[in-house]
Amino acid sequence: MLLKTLREEVREANLELVRRGLVLYTFGNASGIDRAQALVAIKPSGVPYEELTPEQIVISDLAGKIVDGTLRPSSDLATHLELYKHFSSIGGVAHTHSEFGTSWAQAETPIPCFGTTHADSFHGPIPVTERLTPSQIAGDYELETGLAIVRTFSKIDPASVPAVLVAGHAPFCWGKDAAEAAHHAVILEYVARMASHTLSIHAESRPLGSELHDKHFLRKHGRNAYYGQVKT
Repeated sequence: MLLKTLREEVREANLELVRRGLVLYTFGNASGIDRAQALVAIKPSGVPYEELTPEQIVISDLAGKIVDGTLRPSSDLATHLELYKHFSSIGGVAHTHSEFGTSWAQAETPIPCFGTTHADSFHGPIPVTERLTPSQIAGDYELETGLAIVRTFSKIDPASVPAVLVAGHAPFCWGKDAAEAAHHAVILEYVARMASHTLSIHAESRPLGSELHDKHFLRKHGRNAYYGQVKT
């Protein structure tokens, strides 16, 4: 089986989205990439998660050509491919229709950083793309979705904010591999829920100050990070 380990990792990332309650039925998908071979492993379209096996994971090249697998890939494959092409440091992508993250995407509103829980994982608000035009929707829709995400990050480091809200659609997240992409999808839903609750308690709540925001992000992800244990 081509890319057996990657297929297993991608299957596990997809199942993590289910375990964490981020997808219903066959909604959502996760993928991973083997950069050395320039091949992407992604969930097949419409296959129930409880039936998903590593063998069913579809392998595509970066042009979207299926090189291994008998099933059709996720309909969002072209979006994943654009992220891999433009965000060279990422190794996995996760797309969900989680309740609170999707609600913010439908409201076309970035998720502000109101507290340190958000700051621990995202160095800034979770941005939202612009709406696709009618011609973009009628054309290569999934490709255009990927390009809209890329444009949104023209001045944002995708490694510092590994998530986006696609306007009127839902969240996409990414990471160093498929497992981390799924992890970021879980955290995004958590902070989206808390941001909604924060505004329901006090509609004029202010975003976290930059000093505390920077401190919490950089102590985990900065050059001199000191959170956690030293790996030997």
